[in-house]
Amino acid sequence: MGMGGRPSKFTDTLAAEICRRLAEGESLRAICNDDKMPGLTTVRKWLAAESNEEFRLQYARAREEQADFYADEMIEIADTTDDPNKARLQIDARKWKASKLAPKKYGDKIAHTGHDDGPIEVTLSLNAQGDG
Repeated sequence: MGMGGRPSKFTDTLAAEICRRLAEGESLRAICNDDKMPGLTTVRKWLAAESNEEFRLQYARAREEQADFYADEMIEIADTTDDPNKARLQIDARKWKASKLAPKKYGDKIAHTGHDDGPIEVTLSLNAQGDG
């Protein structure tokens, strides 16, 4: 990493490239190891910056798409890998990662929630009936 080598200034083009590569299953670490891309620390700073709300949303969508990519990949591994132990290890790793990226979709917990993931609202009505 020489002076002026890696980009460090946020651009929509770089953000879109990072998100595209994430959605296609590449890890953020691998993306940031590419000399043409910003380093991991730089991307984390971009995500933390208040001015980058759109990038945060784009990044979150890319991570959800990445979970879908891993889910599809699990089926492919199950259908094509001859070594069951290797397949199990590969599938378990992707299952774990998908559950962290999109817990509502791929996590093990079943959560019961109300409207917009809020608490379940219960309304209780008491009807008092007298004898007259």
